[in-house]
Amino acid sequence: MPAFALAHLRTPQLNEDVLTYIERIQATLDPYQGLFRVHGTDVEVLEGDWPGTVVIVEFPDVEAARAWYASAAYQEILPLRTRHIEGSTIIVDGVGPDYDATRTAARLRAQVG
Repeated sequence: MPAFALAHLRTPQLNEDVLTYIERIQATLDPYQGLFRVHGTDVEVLEGDWPGTVVIVEFPDVEAARAWYASAAYQEILPLRTRHIEGSTIIVDGVGPDYDATRTAARLRAQVG
């Protein structure tokens, strides 16, 4: 099942460190089959407040996502971003192609009642 690394970058800004981070991040993703699915685009806020932008990277599974984040190559460049941009990063399991929310609702109803 795919997994995703999601970063909510609340104070995006460009400077030499951030540009270097962007230039080098792909090489850290390649060994773990990480693919950008969303990268620094404007967001359309439909509910609530969402300052900044979002980055979503897809991995083959959660183990690959964790291994990428913990890798020496990524940890080496991470401060180039975190010194300049406030944000939060999470790793989350995705759902398979046969996922059906009605089955999840039924399971949750059984737990409640």
